[in-house]
This record gives sequence, C-alpha cells and structure tokens, in this order.
Amino acid sequence: MRRILVTGARGQLGARLLQCAEAAGVSAVGVGSAELDITDREAVDSWVEPGSVVVNCAAYTAVDAAESDEAAAAAVNERGARNVAEACARAGAGLIHVSTDYVFPGDAHAPYEADDATGPRSAYGRTKLAGEQAVRRALPDAQVVRTAWVYTGADSDFVATMLRLERERETVQVVDDQLGSPTYAVDLAAGLLELARTGGRGVPTLHATNAGSATWFDLARAVFAEVGADPERVRACSSAEFVRPAPRPAYSVLSPRSWEAAGLTPLRPWRDALADALARLG
Repeated sequence: MRRILVTGARGQLGARLLQCAEAAGVSAVGVGSAELDITDREAVDSWVEPGSVVVNCAAYTAVDAAESDEAAAAAVNERGARNVAEACARAGAGLIHVSTDYVFPGDAHAPYEADDATGPRSAYGRTKLAGEQAVRRALPDAQVVRTAWVYTGADSDFVATMLRLERERETVQVVDDQLGSPTYAVDLAAGLLELARTGGRGVPTLHATNAGSATWFDLARAVFAEVGADPERVRACSSAEFVRPAPRPAYSVLSPRSWEAAGLTPLRPWRDALADALARLG
C-alpha cells in the first residue's frame, strides 16, 4: 500500500479519513491549512512524495460567503486543486480529489450519474467544478469523488445543529423541498480509503454517498427520533421561507452506479448510518 497524504486533514472528512487509515494499519499523513496552504504551489510540491496517493479533502466550503467573495473560494477550490494535481503529476503520485453535488444544477428528477451534464448555480459550485476541470487537465488519471450532505454530528454541520436546536427550542422549522443523500463522514472516509487502496478499477469520476434520499426535513425528524425527541417538533417550511445568499440545489441525489462499477463497497443506507453516528456520540 502506497503512503497516503490527506490534505484538509483538520476538517470533518479529512480527520475521519486519518482515523480510518490508522484503524486499518495504513500509513497516512495528514496536513491542515495551517501546515499546508494548497494555494502555495511550492509548498504543495514539498509535501507530495513520488509514488504516494494524495486525497485532497482541502476546500473552501463556506457556501454563502462564496457568493460575495468568489475569488477566495476559487483560490482554494480551483487554483489549490490545480496545484495539488500538478504536484502529483510531477512526483508520479496518484490523486483522489473530493468534489460536490453542487456542480450539478439541481433540477433533476432521477439520481445524477457521474457523466451527467454539470451546471452549477452557485459560486461555490462554479469553483468546485473549475477545480475538477483543473485537476483533469493537470493529471488525467486523477479520480474525482463527488459527495453530498456530509455530516458527523460532532462539528457544526446540519446534524450537529439539529441536536443543539432540539435542546434549545420547542419547535424547529426545516426546509422540505430540497432532496439529497445524507452522508456520514466516517462512511465516506472508509470508502475513500478503500479507493486509495484498490484504485477503483481506474474509474475517473465517482459518486459516493450513503444510500437512499431524504429532504432536510426528513433528516431533522430522523435526528429527533434517534435521540428520543418527538419528531413532530420539526415543522416543514419551503426554501422561499428560508432564503440564503447561495441557491441550494432542489435535487442533490447522486447515483451509486459509478461507485459500484469501480468494484467498491456500497455505502449503507443513510438512516442506518445516522443511527450509528448518533450512537457513537453517546
């Protein structure tokens, strides 16, 4: 097994990937933004070793902030991604680049396949798609893994927010007109580690989420139910009632077909993963 370098290793996904690697006895090194600024080309070169595999989890993920400062998002999501890919090309290293459902327009009615037409509608989505394209130009053999609705429940993600609001409020309003696939970061990390170890049959673009779909309203009610709270305390509302600076995709379900074609272990149903995540929080 080649050495793994995880960028963005202090984030929710990168940190779980390092934990998975340690549990599996796989040699992995992680660097956060304080240790490696991927917008610094020379710094990236100094970290990438010949023959290694880089899993690029580093990203600008402030979706709303990107609407008013797209240049800051592009610096990391496009230029930083290009720097990593170019460093891997120079070193003869492999690359797994993590991307997002936001590269799609969000107007589908069936799960997005890996080769479906893109069309982001937010600054964040545009910069992530530009990053995918930059990676492809610099390193055609790189693998891009798109995911969606990632959470741990222990950070500042949606599940963690619902846990907090359950304690603080009698009722909570959550949008019920956005559909996606909630994805437990631990399950995604295990999938990325399997891809790094096996190569995934060289499939270039893959989608990885927990199986099934839900609205944010469904997910919030499931969180309440799992902790023994009354799910009726979660009330449905529309996106029009909860306006955000960045438009959210109405439909973000990603098809698992590319993941299965790569011979990789399917991620379990999202409801089972959520129950496990909350049980671990104890």
